[in-house]
Parts: sequence; structure tokens; C-alpha cells
Amino acid sequence: MKKRKERIDRGIKVRSEDIFALTSYREMIYLLAPRALPVVGLLLFVPLFSPYWREIFISTAIYALLAISWDVLVSVGLISLGQSFFYGVGSYVAGALNHYWGLPPVLTLPVATIGGAAICTIALLPVLRLRGIYFSMVTLVLPLMILRLVEATRIFGGTEGLTGLSPFPGQLTEMYIANACLLIALFGFRRLLDSDYGLIVRGINDNDRAVMNAGLNIHWYKTQILFLGAAVGCFAGAFGTHHDMFAGMPGFALDYSIMPIAAAIVGGTGTFAGSVLGAFILVPLSEILRALGALRIVFYGLFLVIFVVGIPEGLFHYIRRKYHQFERWVDVE
Repeated sequence: MKKRKERIDRGIKVRSEDIFALTSYREMIYLLAPRALPVVGLLLFVPLFSPYWREIFISTAIYALLAISWDVLVSVGLISLGQSFFYGVGSYVAGALNHYWGLPPVLTLPVATIGGAAICTIALLPVLRLRGIYFSMVTLVLPLMILRLVEATRIFGGTEGLTGLSPFPGQLTEMYIANACLLIALFGFRRLLDSDYGLIVRGINDNDRAVMNAGLNIHWYKTQILFLGAAVGCFAGAFGTHHDMFAGMPGFALDYSIMPIAAAIVGGTGTFAGSVLGAFILVPLSEILRALGALRIVFYGLFLVIFVVGIPEGLFHYIRRKYHQFERWVDVE
């Protein structure tokens, strides 16, 4: 007798996923636990770590924001290889405002977020009609071009950058700002893409010709999503500038492009929560493996290969499936 594996939705999920007709505390916990876990973890438990690990988690939050930014662009079919472009622009805008005009972080962060996103959107607007690898190559080249421009013209401090920028009041303040903004971006984008607006965005990714035939301007929607994704990346750059008290050419480093993509792939694309989960796995893991020296890259690469081959759907999708479904073997007649 042959057998096959059957997946069945849990009863609570069938009754309460869309209508939310809750009849017991068990169902309430079932729905609230996945949403409350990141909030409780980031706002209550993470600040209890030592100052060293707080620094690690602040860097993790920055990479998680960049991973969300990358995932936002993917939702509309824009594959970016240059998240460092967003990070670097946000970093330089915040650094210049603080260095030349003396604006405090409470002003540079929002101005760099909106202004930097506008600059990035205008810069990429002519190539929004490109698809696939062509758009990706432009986003990859832009940070490299800006690096050479800063080096040749020596603007914004040239290769030495802008130093002595205003820091945040304290490490805990930094952590709460980073984690709060991360949660706002996570739940805000999830809510946005679950709305009717998100349905159009996902439709553009699936079949842009069909959306155009419906009379919708897909380039206008792509521009909006590009601005939103760039805003998150520019905020990460502005925040990192005041965290490091420095704005310079390292803001356009490839690390800020590669790590967010790796985090999104490991965690699972399309959910934003997967990107955050991937960042909170890869960034601390990279720090833990630092003691291995040159072998760190070997073990790190091996870890990525295991995840990509073993769980190609992404860790978050796997956990969510196990949470909402159970599996059993049934006979095949």
C-alpha cells in the first residue's frame, strides 16, 4: 500500500484567519502570538543584553530595514542589487545636514528619509521601464559611480568623509528608535500589501500587461513603491550615520547590498517578516563566526548553501506552514 503526505489546515486557522470570530483564549493566543513575538522580543528582551550585543542588534536592525526595503521593491517586480545606493544617499544627506548646518538627529532623520528617497527615486525614474537584470545592473552600478565621483571631486569630505557628527543620547535610545522603526516598517508594509493597493502591486509583479489592460498606470505604481522602498533604505543610512558619527564612502559598500538580499532569501521573500528573521540570523551569526578568522567566510557560505538548498522557500514560510498546518501520511488507493 502506497502512502502520501497530506497537509491539513488547523481548525483554528480555518475558522479565524479571515473573519476573526474568536471563541476562546486559545484562538486569541493562536492569532496574537506570531504578531506579539517580534514586538515583545525587540522592545522588551533585546535591551536586556550586554552593551556589546546591543551594538550587534542595532546593526542587525539596520540590515533588517535594508532587507525590508529590498523586499518592497521585489513586490512590484523590481530586483535591486544596490541597496547601498539608498543607504549611502541617506547617510550623506543626514551627515551633510548635521555637519554643515548643525541640525540635530531629530531633524536630520526625517529630512534624510524623505529627501533621500526623493533623490533616489528621481535618479532611478528613467530606468523604471527596464525589466529583470537590466534594472538590477543599473542599481548595482550607481553606488560604484557615486564612489568614484566623491573620490574625484572630494565633495562631502572626499575619501575622509564627514566626521564628528552628532550622536544619539544613548545606546538604549538608539536601540529603541531602531527597533520601533523596524516594527513600524514591518507591520506597515504588511498591512499595505494586504490591502487593495497591494493587490495591484502584486498584480504588476505577476502580470504587468494584464494590469495595463485594466487601465492602470503601472509606472506610477512602480514609482510609488520605489519611493517607499528608498525611504526605508535612506532612513537606515541616516540612522547609521548618527550611530557611527560618520558619513563617507563606506556607506556605498557592497555589504549593504549583499547582506539584505541574503537575509531576504534565507528568511523568505514576499512577507517582510522573513527578511527581518533572516537579518536576525545572519548578522549575529557573522559576528559569532568572527573568531574563526579567514575560515569565517567558509562556514558562513556553507550555512547559506544549507539554507538555500534545504529550505528553498525560506525559513519564515517553513515556520508559518508548520504553525498553520499539520501533516499526516494517508493511504493511496
